[in-house]
Formats: sequence, structure tokens, C-alpha cells
Amino acid sequence: MISAGVIGGAGYTGGELIRLLLEHPEVSLDFVYSTTRAGKPLSSAHPDLLGVTGQCFADRVNAGVDVVFLCLGHGNSSAFLLENPFSDTTRVIDLSNDFRLEENARFEGREFVYGLPERSREAIKVARNIANPGCFATAIQLALLPLAQAGLLAEAVHVNATTGSTGAGVGLSETTHFSWRSNNLSWYKPFTHQHLGEINQSLRGLQPNTGELFFLPMRGNFTRGIFATAYTPFAGSLEEARALYHDYYAAAAFTALSDEPLHLKQVVNTNFAHLHLHKHGGVLLVSSVIDNLLKGASGQAVQNMNLMFGLPERCGLKLKGSAF
Repeated sequence: MISAGVIGGAGYTGGELIRLLLEHPEVSLDFVYSTTRAGKPLSSAHPDLLGVTGQCFADRVNAGVDVVFLCLGHGNSSAFLLENPFSDTTRVIDLSNDFRLEENARFEGREFVYGLPERSREAIKVARNIANPGCFATAIQLALLPLAQAGLLAEAVHVNATTGSTGAGVGLSETTHFSWRSNNLSWYKPFTHQHLGEINQSLRGLQPNTGELFFLPMRGNFTRGIFATAYTPFAGSLEEARALYHDYYAAAAFTALSDEPLHLKQVVNTNFAHLHLHKHGGVLLVSSVIDNLLKGASGQAVQNMNLMFGLPERCGLKLKGSAF
């Protein structure tokens, strides 16, 4: 069994990760560390775990676990690793943005590999440390990677993506309050979202002359999921585009191309990403849907762990969406 620890398990991504690890057939959850909830049952923060486990939050870490997941706020993972060094044999999977960019990928003797399996599967298999991608970054990259691989992103790409309220974390703010969010829609951080750095890094690693990416993030009035649309000039036919995407994702465990228009419910509560292509004149529209907490965070982290330890990618991730 793989011994695993979770740092920062009281939030949304931590809760989803705990649920997945408790049900994973090859994992033993050694500890869930929390400075604010030590000694309290995991179900005190995650009521869905009531009756599933009697495990409590820990006030200390086991530095010798096989793998540790960092579910900390952005900017906090590096500080935690400095104060809590783990064994050289412990593999680290970080769910923040601390190590995603190449200039930040080396830290205290650890080298982090960007953990998007559809982009870097072979590198992940031999990695000791993983920088898990962001949720918007995952949805958008999956929509565009086949075009970048074929050198077809030389012109501007326009992206609109709407995320659920869980994307903002458990902390309360004006824009996560029910009275504000319900029956409402708004954009934020137009063209400056923090995930643009990792998206451009991946796309330009495949096609250096990638055109500018214009990204408009949106807040939706639902709890979980991301619906992203990206469009860019495309000279080929729809059939050629479909062949391109089918070939690129032929070996992907969780990314599938749909012939029918997409909706969020088909992927919510799963680790799947579904894509759909539509051609209008000389423009290709790519739609992408994921669960922001699973394929966009905790599910992808477990997928990366599976690859690192030589397990089937779908191990512990055979989740089904609720279509109604």
C-alpha cells in the first residue's frame, strides 16, 4: 500500500482528495494535517465522510510517507516545505501554483514536473515531484493542445470560461455569498488571470509562435464545474479537426471527444474532461468541460500519483457523473 499524507485538508480540494484516497484500493491515508482542526474528526470539516471514516485531523506530519499532497493556499507550499522537510524518498504533489512555472520548478533540491497527463505523461511517470495544474488551465489546455501540437495556433485565441463557486475556495467573500452568487453572472480578472502563465508555457512548448491568448474568466451561479469555449481561425474542415483531436487523445484515460454539444452535468463528480468541436466559416470553436475540484484539482492529483507509482491511471477514479 502507498502511504499518503495530506497537508491542508479542510478546504474543498482537500476534502475531495481525502474522499478519493480513502476509497483508493492501493492507498493508506496516513495523516491529514491541520493547524486549526487537530484532533477533530475529518467529518467535522467534511460531513460527507461521516460513517466513512473515524480518522481525525493530525497536528504533526509523518515525514517518511510515500507521497504527500499539498492543498495549501497559493504561495504557502514553498514556505511549508521549508519548515517541514520530507524524506528524500517522499514524493510531493503540490496543488497550488507555487511550482507550475519553469522558473519556479526547482526548490530546495526538488524539481517539479508540470502534471498535466495529456501533455507530459512520460515525464510524470519518472517524476519525484509534481506541480498539479490549475483548474482553468486544465480545461483550456485540453481544448487547445492538439492545435498547438499541429502548429495551428499562430493566430489569436479567444477563451471564455465559467467556473462554479467552489473555485473560489471555502473562504467567504462578497462574490461567494449565496445572496450575491445566486441568479447572477459576472467576469473577473479579464485577460490577466494567474493561470495564463502555465497555459502559455505549455502551448508554446509545443508551438513557440503561438498567437496571443485572450482569456475572460466568469463566475457562474452553480457550485462546481468549468465550461470553457475557445475559438481561433482554422483553415481545415471539421472532419480534419476531429481527426486531429481523436489522434491526440487516443491514449488519454480521461479526455474524450463528443459528437454532441456538451453540458456540465456529464463531467461533474468525475475526473473526465469532455471536448466538442464546431466549425463556423473559417473559425473552429472548441468546448471543454471538467469538474474544477476533480480533473481540475484533486482527481488529477490522484491521476498523477497513479502514474508516478506505476498504477493504472483510472485506479481509484472510476467515478460516474449524475446526469439528472
